[in-house]
Amino acid sequence: MPVRIQEWMHFLRCLISVAALIVGFVHGAQAHSLEELDAMLQGDEKYFQQIDKPAPDFTLRTADGHMVRLADLRGKVVILHFIYTSCTDVCPLHAEKIAEIQKMVNGTPMKDQVTFVSITTDPTRDTPDVMRKYGPTHGLDPVNWAFLTTTQDQPEDATRTLAEAFGHKFTKTDDGIQAHGIVAHVIDKEGYWRANFHGLDFAPINLVTLVNALTNSIERPHHEQQEGWLAKLKNLF
Repeated sequence: MPVRIQEWMHFLRCLISVAALIVGFVHGAQAHSLEELDAMLQGDEKYFQQIDKPAPDFTLRTADGHMVRLADLRGKVVILHFIYTSCTDVCPLHAEKIAEIQKMVNGTPMKDQVTFVSITTDPTRDTPDVMRKYGPTHGLDPVNWAFLTTTQDQPEDATRTLAEAFGHKFTKTDDGIQAHGIVAHVIDKEGYWRANFHGLDFAPINLVTLVNALTNSIERPHHEQQEGWLAKLKNLF
């Protein structure tokens, strides 16, 4: 295919993506509270589950040995999920779905306000070298993504216990396979667990719409909201 045609097709795909984001954000911006937005999502997105309670606390470490606590992520909206790298079916698909959402978020000014977190439920096999390779393989950008595992003094099942605290299980068998579901958990800037998006079939734009509301503190009364980047963009047209 000629280079100019490839560039034109890439440009069209970008325009379509931006249009989809604007439609989703306008949808979210019409709500004056998170309760209204939750109601919209419950009507539009069957894989959405509203949650409103403090997120389970954790202290874990990166492949490079840096400690990460949930408290360290205050001030950021967190998209968190559990996987293990030797999973050959839904885990890589879920990681790639999260990577798709990350690209959508990172194409907007929300980039610096959102952190993506993957947590391994198989810390024995998921060594630092294995963890370092996982992100690039599945399209995750380290600029605002972290892959976490247990600390040296934690039991081997610590992250599976944490997954249970988030409402689902990774049941390990003797051959290392883990029976599990897949969920994207959304945590707000104050460390409150706001929502789950279950499975692989939810619309990424719906999760991004919720993230946009949380980064812009949509729960404030409408007359107190400052004009955001979306409103400024709309004023240009």
